[in-house]
Amino acid sequence: MRRPLLHTIALLFSVAVLTHAADDFDFLYSRFGDYLDALRTQAGIPGLAAAIVGPNAVLWEGAYGQQDVERNIAVRIDTPFHLDGTTQPVISSLVMWCAFAGELSLDARVAQFAPGSADAGATLRQLLTHTNPGPRGLTFSYQPERLAPLAAAVARCMDGTFRRGAGSFLERFAMFDSLPGTDAADLVEPAEHFTSTEIGRYTDILRRLAVPYSVDARRRATRSSYVAPTLTPASGLISTVHDLELFDLALKKGDVLRPDELAAAWTPPVDGTGQPLPHAYGWFVQSFNGERIVWQFGVTENASSSILITLPRRGLTLILLANSHGLVRPFALSEGDVSVSPFARLFLSLFAR
Repeated sequence: MRRPLLHTIALLFSVAVLTHAADDFDFLYSRFGDYLDALRTQAGIPGLAAAIVGPNAVLWEGAYGQQDVERNIAVRIDTPFHLDGTTQPVISSLVMWCAFAGELSLDARVAQFAPGSADAGATLRQLLTHTNPGPRGLTFSYQPERLAPLAAAVARCMDGTFRRGAGSFLERFAMFDSLPGTDAADLVEPAEHFTSTEIGRYTDILRRLAVPYSVDARRRATRSSYVAPTLTPASGLISTVHDLELFDLALKKGDVLRPDELAAAWTPPVDGTGQPLPHAYGWFVQSFNGERIVWQFGVTENASSSILITLPRRGLTLILLANSHGLVRPFALSEGDVSVSPFARLFLSLFAR
């Protein structure tokens, strides 16, 4: 991704801020949308849905390109996308809810839920934060596949299957365009206590699912396929920008976790020297221009990508969902710095300054 465009965008936006009244936010968000679409075009992303959510309401929404190129179907705010790794904030919030309700202990060993796991001796806390104990304290290694035993923990907490527990959690926040894994649409009532109404809704979500694309060096999009057939604690959730807006507002209002509980979920463990590690409980945490940000990303090669960024002090959240890997590749977000993505840096440069 070429940097001159991003630098030009930041300069133009700074001029816009200086030359317009402070309350002319419609103009500013409109320009932000234009610059975001320019980055989308440069990355060759076929379709992108986006939103900026404030402390109490949605501030801006944008939908660009096609969810289905061959049929020329435009992206909408309610277009379903695969979240991939951005599944983690939702499922981790459910795990934390179970923990704060006294139904789970974060210090419980994985062996209690998955005796055959290679991480049987690790704790749920270590899985959620992607950490391992070492001779000099905790170390960080981003390995989403390690989260698999959390499914059994959630199932025990919710007194049912993992998928049923996740489905109920989504419905609690009116996330009715979200699907707990593509195979949930294959269920037949009364399997796992899903109703025919729920299963019918899941089938409709799959019909509207954004088509995944592989994009070559010339930005030519070729239809590809998704690889996540089921929901896991690390991937498989399908959702929309609209539903993620509801989830974000529920987080901010304390409907998911109390404010002190959310603060704990957003506090990463420290290493042997007392320095914070990159990942908290379902979220990366870092500093940008002296401001704390929490975020997560998701990607499936040649299919989909997503980024979720929150600025806790300002109460601002950016949601980005795409039907190619262009939001994330080739940027090494797993190392803990979201600003290496020009999409994220655009938002941070303009709203965290």
